[in-house]
Amino acid sequence: MFYIIGPRGSGKTTIGKQLAEHKSFQFVDTDKLIVERAGMSIAQIVEQHGWEYFRRLESDVLKSISEQNVIVSTGGGIILSKENQQVMRDNGTVIYLSAKPEVLAARLAAEPQADQRPSLTGKSILEEIEEVISQREPLYRAAAHHVVNAELPIDVIIEQLKHLA
Repeated sequence: MFYIIGPRGSGKTTIGKQLAEHKSFQFVDTDKLIVERAGMSIAQIVEQHGWEYFRRLESDVLKSISEQNVIVSTGGGIILSKENQQVMRDNGTVIYLSAKPEVLAARLAAEPQADQRPSLTGKSILEEIEEVISQREPLYRAAAHHVVNAELPIDVIIEQLKHLA
């Protein structure tokens, strides 16, 4: 099992789907599972119940994934929970897709999904990303078995990852 972690816009879903295809693994997106199980968008969940409730759903979904041949694309904040970090490290290989805030902001601006990705701070995309990365970078690095430069072309990243056990 592989867990792909990183901030919004780092390419977790894109890389995860291609890696799953290459390895003939199933692909699972924790955010999509949360939306399916809750019957509402992440923005609606957060608006109606708050971030703490969403984080509990996220942890429940993470623990429910037990298949071995699966690539899991996680939400950017999944590493905020020590328990989630432990679940991922104990059950698979954790891959951190790292990218500069400017690159992430440009990607998010090019493909806005406000309904999917509610603002965490209410600031501009770049300011929010810089703030969130400064808080989460140490957690991503501590949780990861492998750190990958997410600014590289997708085919180069897949080539790097396909040799992992």
